[in-house]
Amino acid sequence: MRYRDNEAGEYGMFYAEWTDASPDVSAHTSGSTGMPKKIMLPKHDMRLSARATNRFFGIGENSLLVIPLSARYIAGKMMMVRALEANCRLLCESPSNHPLAGMDEWAGDDIDLVAIVPSQLDGLIESPYFGNVRNVIVGGAPMSAKQEEKAVESGVPFYATYGMTETCSHVALRRCGDEWYKGLPGVVFSVDDRGCLVIERNGVTDTTPLVTNDIVELRGDGAFRWIGRADNVIISGGLKVSPEEVERKICGLIGSPYFIGGECDDKWGEHTVLYIEGKEMPDELSLLDSLKKVLKSHEMPRRIVMTDCIPRTENGKIKRGGL
Repeated sequence: MRYRDNEAGEYGMFYAEWTDASPDVSAHTSGSTGMPKKIMLPKHDMRLSARATNRFFGIGENSLLVIPLSARYIAGKMMMVRALEANCRLLCESPSNHPLAGMDEWAGDDIDLVAIVPSQLDGLIESPYFGNVRNVIVGGAPMSAKQEEKAVESGVPFYATYGMTETCSHVALRRCGDEWYKGLPGVVFSVDDRGCLVIERNGVTDTTPLVTNDIVELRGDGAFRWIGRADNVIISGGLKVSPEEVERKICGLIGSPYFIGGECDDKWGEHTVLYIEGKEMPDELSLLDSLKKVLKSHEMPRRIVMTDCIPRTENGKIKRGGL
């Protein structure tokens, strides 16, 4: 593998850990559903995951991969492991909203895979080297409807990833423009009695099924559609409301960033609240009228709250309890 590390030595440090005698490497969870924590990942499982992704994208020794992400998190670590497994070239850039800035040396070459977070999408598409890109994977946080639309319109295949640190990055991919995630080779999905996704991976060190808190709709062929987090569900009048599902229903109706939260209600137990980032309240009557056309009565926000800034994690996920 040939790689260039413009990331202040972070990838050099990870490479040293990867090539030492230990069977494991350290990683940190994202902290999207709690405090970030340090865990140990078997190198065997990381290699298995890397090979599956390489097969999916046809990555081999003549490929070029680019990582404009930090090596502190699993997405960055796994891009290096994919390059090592394929024995291909790898460019490690410092994280910024302008990916591919370090491409001068390989300017004329095709880029087989770039890994980004949603906030980097605009900068990637605007890069003079974007025409060289063959595939992009986007993880860390959900893309907005506008971001996904841009991805589809770009003409380059963008894939939303599903996975977590514990699964050595993604176990499923969804082509932007499609609702359904499809598992990588060797990954099998089912659901538990809550409707939450259960992941089984062939060949990994610990074969115990991984039970998630992600509510999904599972299709007969094993593909799934993500609905939302079980721990975010709002119970209003005995009916379940998934904030993420409501947010998808109302996309395009609000020009500013927004999210759905819940709060206690003496009559209904809980009700939904619409939080909008900004200082100026939109025309409330007009907005409520638009919302009624796409939402069920128990999904309708009982309040609209303006906030200066929606709290987010480092990789862009909304901290729903942060207000």
